[in-house]
Amino acid sequence: MLFSIVIGLVTMLYFIGKAVVIKLKFVLSGGRVTASSSHYPLVIYSEGKRYWNVFMPILEALNRRAIPTVFYTSSEDDPVFQMQFEYITSEYIGEGNKAFTRLNFLEADVCLMTTPGLDVYQLKRSRGVSHYCHVLHAVDDATSYRLFGLDYFDSILLSGEYQKDHIRQLEYQRNIKEKELVVVGCPYLDVLKEKVVSLPRENEARGKFTVLIAPSWGKNGILSKYGTSLLDPLVETGFTIIVRPHPQSKQSEKEVLDVLEERFRNRMNVAWDYESENLQSLSRADILISDFSGIIFDYTFLFDRPFFYVNNAFDARPYDSFDLEEPPWKFRILPEIGVELKEQDFGHIGELLLSASKNIHLQENRKRARETAWQFPGDSGNRIAEFLEKTIQMCNTTKHGGRP
Repeated sequence: MLFSIVIGLVTMLYFIGKAVVIKLKFVLSGGRVTASSSHYPLVIYSEGKRYWNVFMPILEALNRRAIPTVFYTSSEDDPVFQMQFEYITSEYIGEGNKAFTRLNFLEADVCLMTTPGLDVYQLKRSRGVSHYCHVLHAVDDATSYRLFGLDYFDSILLSGEYQKDHIRQLEYQRNIKEKELVVVGCPYLDVLKEKVVSLPRENEARGKFTVLIAPSWGKNGILSKYGTSLLDPLVETGFTIIVRPHPQSKQSEKEVLDVLEERFRNRMNVAWDYESENLQSLSRADILISDFSGIIFDYTFLFDRPFFYVNNAFDARPYDSFDLEEPPWKFRILPEIGVELKEQDFGHIGELLLSASKNIHLQENRKRARETAWQFPGDSGNRIAEFLEKTIQMCNTTKHGGRP
């Protein structure tokens, strides 16, 4: 909170001072103004390399359109540095508050990011940016972010039409400006779909039934809430168990992970997956167990295999969805495309897993859910680049008083 207040005051004084300097230059130069060399048409910010599959198709489409773009990342080893883009400039800007400070002084027509919480805490709207755009990085409800996650963006790029209604409801309830909502598809799923074709089904070759545990993070997640009460009977089935914690878990619930890893350290059928990309684990799994994590939709949309979900006591209070009367789409659709796993079922979980893996009645429902949540498959990069190009042009037209 202190950082948020201080950086807000500093940025305000910075841009006020800069405006005064520009006005003086205008007067002293006889009315001739030179554009700032630090002002960019488009800046994209990535919190790290785990979001590369979101941004790769966007960057490729922008490069094809010859749109000058600055790509800021908080990963020193971001894959972008291996690319040979002609119109994309890449830079590592540090992590956490260091990155936010850089962004708070940003000058650009448009800034695109997957990071929520703009103008809530550390990440402030820069006075030097005309338009802030958020692209969703999951086929999930747009209200699944922490409170006020999307409130202060100018536009939101959605994966499906269904995500619009709840955003509009929150705008009305909170009396905030309506955002531009554009359905573009899901870029990271487009990337993964292409990769899936070349992946082998390892478990078919070795005859091992594999279960993937892939929860979200926090007190409502499977690992924090159930821990050994779920993992103990799972491990005893003798199935291959892959545990893939959410990336945020390593920071937010490290103690929980340490305890669980130590408990199962000597069990040969338990593996832990901390890779940035989830595709290998998803491909190996015959069945998935999750909670309210968006990985459920990655799994069922890409591989069309069954899953269990455990979230009957989900606490929505920290999330935007808490302010809505209607449950989020993902909770309404889960009973139609998956099987709920209750705590009293943990004791005979092996039988349930084998039974669900043979159930074909949910397949048609999964297809309809995929068509709802993942529109324009394979074309998201082009659609996003087209939107960004038009938005940059609009910003320039506005700056020149309606003249292009």
